Amino acid sequence: QRFSCIGTCRRIVVLTPCCLFAVARCLGCSAPLQAPAVQTKSKKTLAKPGVKNVVVVDGVRTPFLLSGTTYADLMPHDLARTALQGLLNRTNIPREVVDYIVYGTVIQEVKTSNVAREAALGAGFSDKTPAHTVTMACISSNQAMTTAVGLIASGQCEVVVAGGVEFMSDVPIRHSRKMRKTMLSLNKAKSLGQRLSVISRIRPDYFAPELPAVAEFSTSETMGHSADRLAAAFSVSRVDQDDYALRSHTLAKKAQDAGFLSDVVAYKVPGKSTVDKDNGIRPSSKEQMAKLKPAFIKPYGTVTAANSSFLTDGASAVLIMSEDKALALGYKPKAYLRPTYATPKVLERAGLTLADIDVFEFHEAFAGQILANLTAMESDWFAQNYMGRKTKVGAPPLEKFNTWGGSLSLGHPFGATGCRLVMAAAHRMKQEGGQYGLVAACAAGGQGHAMIVEAYPQ
Repeated sequence: QRFSCIGTCRRIVVLTPCCLFAVARCLGCSAPLQAPAVQTKSKKTLAKPGVKNVVVVDGVRTPFLLSGTTYADLMPHDLARTALQGLLNRTNIPREVVDYIVYGTVIQEVKTSNVAREAALGAGFSDKTPAHTVTMACISSNQAMTTAVGLIASGQCEVVVAGGVEFMSDVPIRHSRKMRKTMLSLNKAKSLGQRLSVISRIRPDYFAPELPAVAEFSTSETMGHSADRLAAAFSVSRVDQDDYALRSHTLAKKAQDAGFLSDVVAYKVPGKSTVDKDNGIRPSSKEQMAKLKPAFIKPYGTVTAANSSFLTDGASAVLIMSEDKALALGYKPKAYLRPTYATPKVLERAGLTLADIDVFEFHEAFAGQILANLTAMESDWFAQNYMGRKTKVGAPPLEKFNTWGGSLSLGHPFGATGCRLVMAAAHRMKQEGGQYGLVAACAAGGQGHAMIVEAYPQ
C-alpha cells in the first residue's frame, strides 16, 4: 500500500491513486456560498525578506465538459490554445512579454506530445518563447505552476504562463504489442519474400487492441477500485459518499447561477455552439443516487458514478509573475503563491495552523476518498502510527471547504484541475474577505501537492 495525500503528508494512506482529504462530520447542511461577514482583521503576511514574491495575476479556463459532448471532435491543443487566448484577452498581456509557457497533461496525444508548444504557437506566441509539457497525473497543472514559481524565484524568468489540459473524448488506443512488433518488422522488410514471411506470422489474437484504463502501471489497480478499498478501510458508508457528492453538485450549481465561476471563458466550438459553462453540474436526489449500482467492486462496493468525478475535457491557464514585474506592468495581482508539498508541511513551513486558513480548495476525486482522508486527519492514532506526528492534523471545517463545488460536480480534466483550484481559492478569498487559502490535490502513484495562496492586499 502507498501512503500519501496532500491533506496530511506523503505518508497518509492512499489506497486510491487520486486521493485527497475526507470529511468526517455531518454533511446534512450545505455551507454558505458567502461568508456571513468579511474578515477585517489582517493577519501576518508570509512574505520573507530577501525572497522574491511570486503572484498570480489572473487565470481562466474553458468550460469543463463531460467527455464525448461538445468538444468531442477537437484535439487537446485546441482546448489549450483556447485557454491561452482567453488569458491573453482577459489580461491584455503582450505575447512578447511572456518568458516561458509550461502546461500539464496526463493522457498525451502522440501527434502533439509537447502540447504546451503546439498550443502556444496556435495562440500566436513567438517560436522564440520556450514551452514544455509536464505530466504528474492529477497534479500536472499544480506542478506546472510550481515550475513557473521556480523559474521566477530563481531569476530565470519574470513572466510565465502555466496551465493544463486534458481531453478524454479521444484517447490513444494501441494495437497489441505482438502486432506492433510485427508492423515494425514489416516496415524494415526489404523484399517481397521478407514481407510475406512477416505477414504469415500474424495470428488472430494480434488484432486485439490495448484499451486505455485509468490505472496504475505498478499495481494495475484502477482509481475506482482503490477508492472503494479506501472507503471500506475507513468505514465510509455509501450514504455518506452520496451525501457529500450531492453537496458538491448543489454548491456548484449555486455558484454557477450566482456567477461566481468567473474564471470560465466562453468558447465558440468550430461547427458547433458556443459553450460558456460547465455541463457536469447535475444536482440530483438521494433517492436517485441510491439507485445506482457499484461501478468498480461489484456487487458490494460503495463507489458509484454519482459519487465519483467524471471523465472531463477542459483546459486552464494562469498568468504568473514576480510581484515587481506585475506592478511595473500595471497589474493588480489576485494572490501570492506559496507552494510546497503536503498540507502539514506547508502549514508548518508557513508558520500557520488550520485555524489560520480562510478558504480550502481541494480536489475531489471520489467522495469516499475525501471522507476517508478527513477521517484520518481527525485521528490521533492515525497521526501517530502512519504520519510520525504526536497529534492529529485536524480536518478543515466544512463551512470553509469547497463551498463553490469541486471536481465531483465541476469536472476533473486531469491535467487542468490544479489551476482551477488556485483561481477558486483566490476568488473566494476576495469575495469572503479571507487572507489565506489552502489548495491541495493528489495524484496517481501516491503523490500529492499543497499550496498556500495568500490574498493580495486590496
